Amino acid sequence: MTSPVRLAEFLARHRRIGIDTAPLIYHLEGDPKYSAATTLLFSWLRKPRATAVTSTLTLTELLVQPYRLKDRRRVALAFAASALFKHLEWMPLTLSIADRAAQLRAEYRLRTPDAIQVATAIAGEATGLVTNDFGMRRVEGIEVLVLDDVVAGTAGTD
Repeated sequence: MTSPVRLAEFLARHRRIGIDTAPLIYHLEGDPKYSAATTLLFSWLRKPRATAVTSTLTLTELLVQPYRLKDRRRVALAFAASALFKHLEWMPLTLSIADRAAQLRAEYRLRTPDAIQVATAIAGEATGLVTNDFGMRRVEGIEVLVLDDVVAGTAGTD
């Protein structure tokens, strides 16, 4: 059971959020488990004052499975995502983001891609982050919303 209220309340608290790879994958592939949540998320992103940021690492992660399957349609869809969402900024990995990611990885024991996503959100001045990785909730200084919590309608645990 999806709890759109929880997601809507999260989005109402933020003008700029970070978006991890999983929400984009779920949305682009029309994953039925997450479709209500990602539809709400990307509808919010169309609002004039709503903005989001993601790392260019997201594109790498979006492309792995389509390349593995030699699925040219999904490859094109992944590239189209960078133009589809005009309020989504794709930030490259810079030296300062890499440094912050290393600090986050050391402090919170995040995997490197997760640390890069969080560091990118922070560098992009996001105050919230939408992901499906429970480990990111440990990071202080940014509000993290895990989609499985929204879908289950629970608070979830690490």
